[in-house]
Amino acid sequence: MLKVGIVGGTGYTGVELLRLLANHTQAEIVAITSRSEEGIQIVDMYPNLRGYYDNLAFSAPDMKILGKCDVVFFATPHGVAHSMAGELLASGTKIIDLSADFRLKDAEEWSKWYGQPHGAKELLAEAVYGLPEVNREKIKTARLIAVPGCYPTATQLGFLPLLEANITNPLHLIADCKSGVSGAGRNAKIGSLFCEATENIMAYSVKGHRHLPEIKQGLEMIAQQPVGLTFVPHLVPMIRGIQATLYATVKNHFTDLQELYQQRYADEPFVDVLPAGTHPQTRSVKGTNVCRIAIHRPQHGDLVVVLSVIDNLVKGASGQAIQNMNILFGLDETMGLTNIALMP
Repeated sequence: MLKVGIVGGTGYTGVELLRLLANHTQAEIVAITSRSEEGIQIVDMYPNLRGYYDNLAFSAPDMKILGKCDVVFFATPHGVAHSMAGELLASGTKIIDLSADFRLKDAEEWSKWYGQPHGAKELLAEAVYGLPEVNREKIKTARLIAVPGCYPTATQLGFLPLLEANITNPLHLIADCKSGVSGAGRNAKIGSLFCEATENIMAYSVKGHRHLPEIKQGLEMIAQQPVGLTFVPHLVPMIRGIQATLYATVKNHFTDLQELYQQRYADEPFVDVLPAGTHPQTRSVKGTNVCRIAIHRPQHGDLVVVLSVIDNLVKGASGQAIQNMNILFGLDETMGLTNIALMP
């Protein structure tokens, strides 16, 4: 039985870890931390977890307790894992970080986008980017895993087969992405209020979103060459879900794109390539660790449209984190992650 710690348990990704791990037969949560909610019972804050964590309460971070865990998840804002990762790794604990602290390999680039110096530059070289469909073998031997962001997950999985097959122009990629409000986190923000977000759709960070360098870094690793990407995120009035509508031009008309995607993801348990001509819906992945993809070529031209949907809190965060844990410890990759989407 794996002993699991969670740092930062009060946000949406923290409670999603709790929800998913409740049905994981090989994981036991021994500590969940929150300085602001220390002493509060888990079920008092999240009554949906009654019957699963009735004796578990939030506690202040204690490195002696966390250092005895097999794995610690960081479900924290950026910058928190920097200060704790080195000591935990020295104790032999594996780290799976859901924040952005170790996603970018360039510390200066990270500082540019996150507005503060990187606090653990010495760990960047060994951090493994936790996109299982690309880095499964590296994940198996990692000490420190950086879980991809939600937009980057949907976008990279959508573009991946085209770039691997070298049949698209990598300098002219477009990602038009929509996210539910939970992507903004649990903190009170005016833009996330019901009256502000409902009956409205809004593009934001068009000049540059923090996920842009992460997406470019991942796509360039796949393409093995520079990538030009226009990434435009939007906020839409739903709680969960991301739809990435991706555009790329192809170099020839002879490749069967449907077959290309089906073959690439044939052995991936959490990528579902839909039949030709279909359109994935965010509600079809709500609460699941699945990415559903459809490929279109309008008017049989040079432009390819890839539709990619995920639940931003599961495959885009906590579910993918658990998928990484399963791989890391040699468990069935799907353990704790086989729930069916909620519809309607």
